[in-house]
Formats: sequence, structure tokens, C-alpha cells
Amino acid sequence: MNEIDRLKYLRLALRALAAVFVLGVYPLTVLWPSGWSWHAGQSEYLQMIIGIYATLGVFLWLASNAPERHQGLISFTIWSSVVHGATMAVQSVADPRHTGHLYGDVPALFAVAAVLGWLSPRALTLKFARNPPDAHVAESIT
Repeated sequence: MNEIDRLKYLRLALRALAAVFVLGVYPLTVLWPSGWSWHAGQSEYLQMIIGIYATLGVFLWLASNAPERHQGLISFTIWSSVVHGATMAVQSVADPRHTGHLYGDVPALFAVAAVLGWLSPRALTLKFARNPPDAHVAESIT
């Protein structure tokens, strides 16, 4: 895939994920609770997760306008999805009441990481800079 197509599909993927994170997480917990909700009914945990993912969705939407300038956010989304999915996978295997998650939110999180990693390989392998480009700004403040 050439860079122009990759960027076009990355923008589309970021917007699709943003829409799902903002508008789709709560309905999924209602329509398929065994695959998307860890507690029955409206728990504080569920409200927290919905709030976190809605916030992430807003920022992914904003990043979709210039994804090359938001590699840190895309990297966070990739790696937090891997960690969140892996943690839930272990918990789902350990507690038979939660095996439905192995067919719901667990593979969904791994899919998020895979798609973004494929479309944004730079974010997948993002390295922290030893001397950030704006280091001189911090020095001038002190």
C-alpha cells in the first residue's frame, strides 16, 4: 500500500474507531452484556470505561485530521488496547462467568491494535526522544 492510501485509510479508521468509542460502547454493553459488560446493570466501573473510551474517541477524531502529527496518541491507543485486551483475556479465562468477553471486547481491542498498527507502523514502534524537539522551550521557562 502506498503512503497516500495508507494515510487515507488511517484517517478513516481513526474516525470509525472514534465513532464506536463515543457512540457504540454503551449500546454494545446493553445489546451484548456477556461480551461487553463485566457487571450487571449500571456499575461505576462501566460508567468509568464509557467515559474513558468516549474521551479517547473525541481525541482520535481530532487526530484523524493530521494523524502524522498525533503518533503518540495513536501509539497509546495501540498499546493500551493490547494491554487492556490481554488483561481481560486472562480474567475471562480465569473466571468462567466472563468467557463471553473472549468473543466480544477482547478480540475487538486486539483488532483495534492490529488495524492501527498496520496503518500506522511508525506509531506501533514509536520511540521516546532523548531530547524532545521543544526542550529549548522548557529551558527558557526556568
